[in-house]
Amino acid sequence: MKSEDNGSIRAIHRSSQPPGTIRLEEKEKKIIPLQTRITQKIRKTCSCSPSKAKDSLLSFLPVLQWLPKYKLKEYLLGDAMSGLIVGILLVPQSIAYSLLAGQEPIYGLYTSFFACIIYFLMGTSKHIHVGIFGVLCLMVGEIVDRELQAAGYDKVDNQGGHLSTVTSLMANETLDANHTSSMTCDRSCYAITIGATVTFMAGVYQVIMGVLQVGFVSVYLSDALLSGFATGASFTILTSQVKYLLGLSIPRANGIGSSIYTWIYIFQYIHMTNICDLITSIICLLVLIPAKELNECFKSKLKAPIPIELFVVVGATLASHFGHLKEKYGSSIAGDIPTGFLMPKPPEWGLIPNIAVGALSIAIIGFAITVSLSEMFAKKHGYEVKANQEMYAIGFCNIIPSFFHCFATSAALAKTLVKESTGCRTQVSGIMTSLVILLVLLVIAPLFYSLQKCVLGVITIVNLRGALKKFSDLPNMWKVNKIDTCIWLVTMFSSALISTELGLVIGIGFSMLCVIVRSQNPGTTLLGRVEASEVYESMTVYKDLNTTKGIKIFRFEASLYYVNKQSFKSALYKHVGVDPVLVALARKKAAKKQEKLQKKEGITEAGHTPVEVVQRLYEEQMPLHSVIIDCSVIQFIDTAGLNTLKEVVKDYGDTGIRVLLAQCSSSMRSSLRNGDYFKREDENLVFHSIHQAVQFALYKQEQLDASINGSTV
Repeated sequence: MKSEDNGSIRAIHRSSQPPGTIRLEEKEKKIIPLQTRITQKIRKTCSCSPSKAKDSLLSFLPVLQWLPKYKLKEYLLGDAMSGLIVGILLVPQSIAYSLLAGQEPIYGLYTSFFACIIYFLMGTSKHIHVGIFGVLCLMVGEIVDRELQAAGYDKVDNQGGHLSTVTSLMANETLDANHTSSMTCDRSCYAITIGATVTFMAGVYQVIMGVLQVGFVSVYLSDALLSGFATGASFTILTSQVKYLLGLSIPRANGIGSSIYTWIYIFQYIHMTNICDLITSIICLLVLIPAKELNECFKSKLKAPIPIELFVVVGATLASHFGHLKEKYGSSIAGDIPTGFLMPKPPEWGLIPNIAVGALSIAIIGFAITVSLSEMFAKKHGYEVKANQEMYAIGFCNIIPSFFHCFATSAALAKTLVKESTGCRTQVSGIMTSLVILLVLLVIAPLFYSLQKCVLGVITIVNLRGALKKFSDLPNMWKVNKIDTCIWLVTMFSSALISTELGLVIGIGFSMLCVIVRSQNPGTTLLGRVEASEVYESMTVYKDLNTTKGIKIFRFEASLYYVNKQSFKSALYKHVGVDPVLVALARKKAAKKQEKLQKKEGITEAGHTPVEVVQRLYEEQMPLHSVIIDCSVIQFIDTAGLNTLKEVVKDYGDTGIRVLLAQCSSSMRSSLRNGDYFKREDENLVFHSIHQAVQFALYKQEQLDASINGSTV
């Protein structure tokens, strides 16, 4: 740090006018009355014309815009290849994730089929795959388990087995009391009824958010929060699948701490492990994990990933069928998977009050993941997606399929990466994927009758590798940003150990708390001038910066509002080295002592009171004459912040120190003007640059020194 001569700064600017007094005339703002704005908005929204109807249709169904421009020779091969590969990978995953959502295997295939078609019609992303996503399946499954238990179904997890006669009768009575559509609805029937109702409500929420254009909700779900939530939910998914790997029938654990209770039950019943299921699980793990790692290592050399899951499913089904594993060893199998489609059925309206809150969490997570993935791939490939239309698309991907016995969907990263890497150019690849699933639904599905559920559990767990690998990123995340790491850890642990829904709420709450803490204690620093320039930088970061005698330049790195007003004042006084309140108290004490001394000795200066004498002595000894506040980082200022600024200006002014503002934004200037900040101070004391403020401060001090010297002479 070097102190420079004031003349070197004054030499930069020579003018008869005070330096730094640039006057800019603001444009007149056209103020439209609120009533007029509302009327114009209503007219614009409610007006109807053929061109507007056409635009609305094209906006609602983007496929009508891009499909006529489809380049058949250029795009079809890549779309067909990627759609076929994703479809092959999706078949075993759809069956496996059905168990995670508490549903029969056929419903996972329905869900994947309808989601691909609807997003093809309504989506704006060319690359993302919308379908079954593990985290949403888990959230749906938790609600399904809770409502099944509330309806009186058995509390023991029999891995999809049938109800006992007593329990079935009990359930039917409960269903009748709740006005369900059928007295003969068994556990599987009621489970998909719950899942479809949850999905319907999640879709309704998403469409409402689209209508209200509240896509900003996703802004509050930071990358750290979403990553932590996905990792915590992955741990819960892993926990829910262990019973299938071991072939256990254990009591259901729902609500807060369900993962912990599930592990307790697993260890309590571990002596009942089905050895056949355990051996099958180990063999599948030994095949799937190395094959998945090889796919990752050689993905740049492979034209398409090896569909190892499909090979495992086919091999395991054949082994189970010809080895008679269910009959000989009691291994749990998928059972009958019917062909074709079931008749559409509306949601169970009576369930909506019970599942409304859970559906909201699913809606927010589904939308946030879909938009973030679509924007990521759009940026990578140089096109634009519409967040609001994505909200509509994912909403209708839930609403319409809910009538066809489906559960919640969103974009899925793993399948999207496969689509992109295998040549996907448009959402025509989604149609190809749906055709593969349609073939399975109409012809192949019954062939999976003998497939062991432990194989499906292994497939689900192996697909969690990506989320669980996030733990290895923690050291680097800690180096980059400690607060983001804390958000990740809090969200992850609360999602894994408490519940997924509460984990999301806790994560959002903690994230908001971190934002408040950050703004409550922002960065502050003194600035110094870079030699031979008009640039001012932080003295805590850079060396060899020049300071100007009698002037302190202070930067506050946050908006100034009620949360951090006290931090602003404390940091300013600390950095400047002068607390005007303490100086005022010291002056009062000194004035009293001076008054007592004068009365005692009978001495006084002619024409001056004791207070004036002390104040003049303090001003002569005060090395500081100006404080410049750099407002370049202050985005807004509220009433409390404005009052604090007024107090600072007044308190320093009483000690003879001038406070100048520099680099204020136009919105801050407007707030200062509307808040009567300029009643005490001239508006010209707000400068467009720090250097102008420094020049002005030196000019004013030079005038003051000249007047004092003149009066002394």
